[in-house]
Amino acid sequence: MIKYLKTIDDKCVGCMTCTAVCSKLYFKQENPARSAIQVNDLGKGAFHLVACDQECRLCVQECPVQAVTVTKGGFVRVDKNACVGCLACVAVCPIGAMRYYPGEKAPFKCVACGACAKECPKQALEITQKEERA
Repeated sequence: MIKYLKTIDDKCVGCMTCTAVCSKLYFKQENPARSAIQVNDLGKGAFHLVACDQECRLCVQECPVQAVTVTKGGFVRVDKNACVGCLACVAVCPIGAMRYYPGEKAPFKCVACGACAKECPKQALEITQKEERA
């Protein structure tokens, strides 16, 4: 089973609580650019939430130094100490869930911690599990 952050776009109202919670938790500042979850405004009150689903793993395959790996629990993680900053994982991510902030040593992504889901006033995010693909 893989634990991941499930996004429910039709419940999102674009309040940005999730990005604030994420950036404060991991970067100690409220800055949407430093959030592992992104809220894209589609216009007319519609929003699209972007977070790593832990499943495609193109970033793992693309990393030339094996800094992006899959844990025994099926979770994709970035080892900041092993990362050489080539950003190949960012470039290959098909949904833009692997993020990079200028000045940081390594990219970052959603770690399915659940802090954003807990604080979302509209329950547009939830931590759930799914079967791991073979």
